[in-house]
Amino acid sequence: MKLTKTLAFLAISSLALAACDNTGGAGGTRDSVRVVGSSTVFPFAKKVGELFAQANPGFKAPLIESTGTGGGINLFCAGVGPNTPDIANASRRMKASEFEECKANGVTEIVEIQVGLDGLVFASAKGGIELNLTPEIVYKALAAKPFGKDQTAQTWKDVDPSLPAEPILVYGPPSTSGTRDSLKELILEVGCKTDPAMAALKDSDEDQYEKLCTEVRSDGKYVDQGEQDNLIVQKISGNPKAVGVFGYSFLEENMDKVHGLPVNGAVPSYENVSTGKYAAAREMFIYVKKAHLEAIPGLKQFITEWTKNWGQGGALTKIGLIASPADKLAAMEKAATDMTVMDGTGLK
Repeated sequence: MKLTKTLAFLAISSLALAACDNTGGAGGTRDSVRVVGSSTVFPFAKKVGELFAQANPGFKAPLIESTGTGGGINLFCAGVGPNTPDIANASRRMKASEFEECKANGVTEIVEIQVGLDGLVFASAKGGIELNLTPEIVYKALAAKPFGKDQTAQTWKDVDPSLPAEPILVYGPPSTSGTRDSLKELILEVGCKTDPAMAALKDSDEDQYEKLCTEVRSDGKYVDQGEQDNLIVQKISGNPKAVGVFGYSFLEENMDKVHGLPVNGAVPSYENVSTGKYAAAREMFIYVKKAHLEAIPGLKQFITEWTKNWGQGGALTKIGLIASPADKLAAMEKAATDMTVMDGTGLK
C-alpha cells in the first residue's frame, strides 16, 4: 500500500500535488517548501529561506519550523506526501534506527547534506561565573550517577576544588534535541570514559554504560529549556551564577550579554571550532526527501540557495555558521547537485 502511494506521489507534477499521503488522510496540495528540525540549524535555514524568497519571487516562502532534531526527523520519516516535510534539519547525523524507520514508512531515498559546523558552547553572563571546564568536570557535575555512584555535588567546588563554591545550575536542551545528543557524545561520554571501568563497560553492558555515562541528573541542577536556545541565553544573562548550553551561533549573536567558557583550555571561537581545537565541535546536516524534488515547487532552488551561501565569507557564516573545509564543501555541493541518495553506511 505504501509503495503504491509513493509511486503515485512521484508521478504527480508540482502543480497538482497528491491528495493522499502515507498516513492515509486527505492531504490536498502544497505549493511551498516545508522544513522541520533542529533549533540550532533553524536560524541558518531561516536565512536561506529569506535569500530564497528574494532570489525566487515566483515561489512562495518556505515554512520552516523549529521542532528539535529528533522531532524533526520523526516527522520527516513519517512517510512521503504533502502532509510530510520535505527537509529535516539536524544538529547531529541521522541515527541508524531513524534511517530504518524512514525506510519502513516508504521514505527510501534520502539525500544527506552536511551544511557546516557548529560548536556546542558552555556560556555564562557577561561578568558572571567563570569556569575552566573539561568533559570530566561537566560529566561529574551533570551525570545522574557519575561513575556509577550517587550524585552528591551541589556546587562546582564539590566537583573540582579549583572551581568556585557556587551552586551548580545549568540550562540546556531537552532529550529530543540534537544539541543534547551532542552534549552526550562530545562531552558526557568523553568525561565518563576517563574512568577505565566505564570505558570497559561499553563493551560488556552497553545499556548500563549508556545509563551511567549519558543520563543527566533530574534534581533541578540541570534545567531543560525546550527547543529555545534564545530562552537559555535569556536565563543565563539574567542570572550571573547560571551556565547555559547551546550552539555557537547563539553565542556569537549575543556577545553583548554572554561569554563562552573554555573547555580543555580553549575558548569557543570561530577559529577554535573550525580547526577542532575546541572540544565540542560538531557537524550540522539537512536531510532531503528526494521523492519530493519534482513535486514541491521551489525545493530544488531552496537547496541551491544553501550551496550559494555556506562557504567562507558567505551570508551564513556572517550569522555564526562555521564553514566546512574546502574539500568537504566541494563534496557536499556535488551531493546537493546530484541528489546522491544515502545508503545508511556509517550510521550509529
